[in-house]
Amino acid sequence: MYRRRSQCCPGFYESGDLCVPLCTEECAHGRCVSPDTCQCEPGWGGLDCSSGCESDFWGPHCTNRCQCRNGAKCNPITGACVCTDGYQGWRCEEPCDPNFYGKDCLLECQCLNGATCHHQTGECLCAPGYTGAFCEEPCPPGKHGSLCEQRCPCQNGGTCHHVTGECSCPPGWVGPVCAQPCPFGSFGINCSQECTCRNGGLCDHISGQCQCTAGYIGERCQDECPVGTYGPQCAHKCDCQNGAKCYHINGACLCNEGFKGPSCQDRFCPTGLYGLICDKYCPCKAANTLSCHPLSGECTCVAGWAGLYCNETCPAGYYGEGCRELCACANGADCDGTTGACMCAPGYIGDDCSISCPAGLYGTNCTSSCSCRNEISCSHIDGSCICREGWQGVDCSIPCSSGTWGLSCNQTCQCANGAACDPINGTCTCSPGWRDEYCDIPCPEGSYGLDCRERCDCVNSDGCDPVTGFCRCLAGWTGVHCDSVCEEGRWGPNCSYSCTCENGGSCSPEDGTCVCTPGYRGTNCRRMCPSGKYGKACAESCLCTNNGTCNPIDGSCQCYPGWIGEDCSKPCPQGSWGPDCIHTCNCHNGAQCSATDGECNCSPGWTGLYCTQRRCNTDTQTQTHTHRSNKGNNDTLSGCCNNTSLIRSHFLQWSYQGPVFNTLYLRGLRGSRCQVVRVNTRVQLTAFTPALIIQRIAEDCSSNSFLPAHINSCSVQNAESSYTTTASKDTEVSNTCNLVLFVV
Repeated sequence: MYRRRSQCCPGFYESGDLCVPLCTEECAHGRCVSPDTCQCEPGWGGLDCSSGCESDFWGPHCTNRCQCRNGAKCNPITGACVCTDGYQGWRCEEPCDPNFYGKDCLLECQCLNGATCHHQTGECLCAPGYTGAFCEEPCPPGKHGSLCEQRCPCQNGGTCHHVTGECSCPPGWVGPVCAQPCPFGSFGINCSQECTCRNGGLCDHISGQCQCTAGYIGERCQDECPVGTYGPQCAHKCDCQNGAKCYHINGACLCNEGFKGPSCQDRFCPTGLYGLICDKYCPCKAANTLSCHPLSGECTCVAGWAGLYCNETCPAGYYGEGCRELCACANGADCDGTTGACMCAPGYIGDDCSISCPAGLYGTNCTSSCSCRNEISCSHIDGSCICREGWQGVDCSIPCSSGTWGLSCNQTCQCANGAACDPINGTCTCSPGWRDEYCDIPCPEGSYGLDCRERCDCVNSDGCDPVTGFCRCLAGWTGVHCDSVCEEGRWGPNCSYSCTCENGGSCSPEDGTCVCTPGYRGTNCRRMCPSGKYGKACAESCLCTNNGTCNPIDGSCQCYPGWIGEDCSKPCPQGSWGPDCIHTCNCHNGAQCSATDGECNCSPGWTGLYCTQRRCNTDTQTQTHTHRSNKGNNDTLSGCCNNTSLIRSHFLQWSYQGPVFNTLYLRGLRGSRCQVVRVNTRVQLTAFTPALIIQRIAEDCSSNSFLPAHINSCSVQNAESSYTTTASKDTEVSNTCNLVLFVV
């Protein structure tokens, strides 16, 4: 388009190395292609491309003619058609498809009942017989056809079809416009039902109801008038007398024999006579008789009387002439035999006594006033009260007694645990601590009081009392809130038990279990530690030897006579004897002293208590035994005859606590050489309390019997503690027998 510059032609200008065409007017929507010549963009025209295409043209320089129809606009650039509402197609030549309308035919029609939809606006064009914005309603009554503009021709209540206008006739009418009644003998819809009237009755063409002729009644005119009536609808009363029959059509009287006249009111015989020749007197009671038959003499009674001669009143429930009328009185009322008037029983009023007395009244003619209180109603007959729920008594003034409720207070309350029972409906009002319908469930754990609304304030407890809220303290705790431990000596729930622990033992506040002090054991700390044990729970083992006794509390040893040391393992030093080796030996002539009891063990050739006498031939006897009781203890020591006998040792041991007694019999101790008898008696007590010891010495130097010849009280001693106390006493016995008694 541009050429290289050597020399630009007229209408061109230099631009770099090129010659560019020059347009005097700027091309607004295009470009300059030659001097003063613009090439316009599609949709624009004019010398300078500043003018848009006219409505029917499009393209560059607007040279193409639009093909759009039905008022569609043409795109000036592409020439595409922009359709108006209701049209479609590339040239907008086609209306919307059925049931669619509007822009681009995208909206769906809402019309009903076969209506068509306008393709541009969507407006419904209703089919004949319909109206409304969407043709949803049929034509209103009396209209039909297109736009419901036509008037229905139907008569006599006929309705027309909203589309066709065809008449639908009501019962009793036929014809194109329902103007003709049903033919004779038919009735109903389309005159399809057949009349059934009898005895000349006419049938209503609409309902089929029979219109009876004179003398007949009934749904189909099938019945003659009742006796005593005649004429149309049997509305007239017959005037025939003396039993004459009345013609049901016109009321003419057919007289019985003996009577005459239009109403058969005249008798052939004079009053009071009857018979063919009127020669008989009527037997009827005159005051109660209406007439006497002139031929038969039969009595016709006045109202209220009956019987062959009219001398009987009407039976109950009947009244009137001949007592043929049935009384209409209700509720046990009496009926007047003449008029049939009702005489009401108490509690009822009204012509037929069918009306109960008004509320608040009772009795004959409802003249008495009720005196009830708190009542549902008062008996209209006798005035007795029907009480409301919760009341009783003659006048309903007494409330139900405790435990009952309801009508007549005949319901039993089901409330438990002291709950109050509503006398009207039996509803339970629970007492504090209980809940549920019958107040049989205690408050939930942690709550108490009325309606279980209060919260327990307890610690160390098994909840609180559901009624009072008092805390149920666990064993070992006390106080309002169970926050205090039981005081010393008390234990258990609420600290209500006393401890039974002895010897200084303490008890657990929870279960009362004793915690014993050292040296004691057992449920109540009453028993000392067993032999060989000491300390807390008697768990420590004693270390004492040589028969030393162990202190059950601290385990310290109490040595047996003749021993010392912490564990009693050391014998007494030479020359001492007894408990803790506190005694000094008194043996002579090289004798050994017993560390236990201080007895001298004489050297050979020596004898005597302290080994101070030359030894002679001797017989020695030793007895050791234990007594377990305080009485009946008899000991016998047998010696030699005619020889000097030394009975060296008599060891007595009592395990009984309290005063003890013993009798010692010396048997066979006689003869010229029975000069010295030494009885060495050692007494050991195992009890820890003071004891009284009584030893009696008996001797028989004449025989070997056990009967005492001499009895001497040798010694009375008191043991002061659990440790050994030593005492001695010399006692003279007859026949130069000497007794030396050692009590250890």
